[in-house]
Amino acid sequence: MADAPSPTGTVALVGAGPGDPGLITVRGRDWLGRADVVVYDYLANERLLKFAPDQAEIIYAGKKEGVVTLTQNKITDLLIEKARQGKNVVRLKGGDPFLFGRGGEEASALAEAGVPFVIVPGVASPIGVSAYAGIPLTHRDCSSTVSIVTGSNEKGNEDLHLDWEKIASRSGTLVFLMGARKLKRISAKLMEHGKAPETPIAVIQWGTTFRQKTWKGTLESIIETASRETITPPALTIVGEVVDLKLNIDWFESRPLFGKSVVITRAGNQADGFIEQLFERGAEPLLFPVIEMVPPDDPGPLDQAIQHLGQYHGVIFTSVNGVRWFMKRLKQQGLDIRELKGVRLYCIGPKTGQAVQDLGIRVDVVPEEFVAESLIKHIGQEALAGKRFLLPRAQVAREVLPEQLRKLGATIDVAPTYKTILPDTDISNLKERLKAGTIDVITFTSSSTVKNFVEMIGPELKDSLKQVTLACIGPVTAKTAENLSLTVGIQAKDYTVDGLLTAMESHFRT
Repeated sequence: MADAPSPTGTVALVGAGPGDPGLITVRGRDWLGRADVVVYDYLANERLLKFAPDQAEIIYAGKKEGVVTLTQNKITDLLIEKARQGKNVVRLKGGDPFLFGRGGEEASALAEAGVPFVIVPGVASPIGVSAYAGIPLTHRDCSSTVSIVTGSNEKGNEDLHLDWEKIASRSGTLVFLMGARKLKRISAKLMEHGKAPETPIAVIQWGTTFRQKTWKGTLESIIETASRETITPPALTIVGEVVDLKLNIDWFESRPLFGKSVVITRAGNQADGFIEQLFERGAEPLLFPVIEMVPPDDPGPLDQAIQHLGQYHGVIFTSVNGVRWFMKRLKQQGLDIRELKGVRLYCIGPKTGQAVQDLGIRVDVVPEEFVAESLIKHIGQEALAGKRFLLPRAQVAREVLPEQLRKLGATIDVAPTYKTILPDTDISNLKERLKAGTIDVITFTSSSTVKNFVEMIGPELKDSLKQVTLACIGPVTAKTAENLSLTVGIQAKDYTVDGLLTAMESHFRT
């Protein structure tokens, strides 16, 4: 089938991969980007929906532990109906559409209805989950074949209606999908038909996600494990000698923050990098923005300063936000970075300095410690008497920097560049997670994030923070938290997000 959109609409059966949103294919992401309608399953990571246009219609059609949102027939009818309305429809399915994903049924129904469709393969769960579990499905020393078997029976009958004798006689790797609830039966049947009781077996739950958990054993011992542990779907079972290779290839579950749930309180439009770094370290990032940047109440002082930048000896930037909002206002005035010619630029912190350098401007001073006091010490070595500085910053901020520089003889013009406000953030999920004790870390990257967070959760939830590790980006933020009667468990030595991540790794390593 051709990819070109049809006047009657096209349905794309897209494999979402086994769980990690990073495993979506480029082709799958592209189809999401032009979707009018997305119909997604329970095992399709909801983070993938961010690739769909804001105006796209999002429809959940998942099945979880026997609870059916939409029957298969209704899903198929829905795909046909939406496509006949001239819409591009993405059917987002966990894993690969054609591997126990009922993609063949949907494709046949679309063909019979005369609806154009395309198939976008996905990373199948046997491939993705086994890789993240550190278990190669093939290995030249112990397995040259792979058999993929369903461990589920759609009709709900007691047995699986499988040819156990033939399956058990296979010498390579066996992979059972969707068999968590029938693990005892699978093991028993394999041994009953000749598979050695000491054959290695691994069961991987929620593979490729921060919730991944692996149980290892033998066909004989896993039966007792299944009785003792709560092994619920989704889970994938691997049987064969390759399971023993996990000991040396266990890379995913050994990452430094694996399984930790980390709340990010910074502004949503600044959190992507932090989120990705947490994912790479195995954590579950939970975005709960407590600040939002908006223009200051009175832009007059900044506009006045921008029109007369040549009068300043230097401009002091204290944050990346200060740089961004300053440049935004500069452009709104019809000006550009040439106005800063001959003006010395001072920055607190390497990220702030990098934000300036990314504009093609050289930074004159970045102190070794990323706090105002360090910059004061550095600038104090210059002869400041009679020199004028511009400080574009948040509308509400500490007065240490301007007060101390004035004492050293400098003239400081403080120009509010932006202000932070409380965003309209839904607190219900965070509230439930705090009460359930399923949050490990809450991160704060500024004093305002601490203050706003405490205000948003209210006194009723404050006690629940005693069970959570609070991580602060630096001493100023930590001091703000302590002044609000919070206990800080982690404080970065380098006052950056990278430094905060390093401090978190060190904390959980000990």
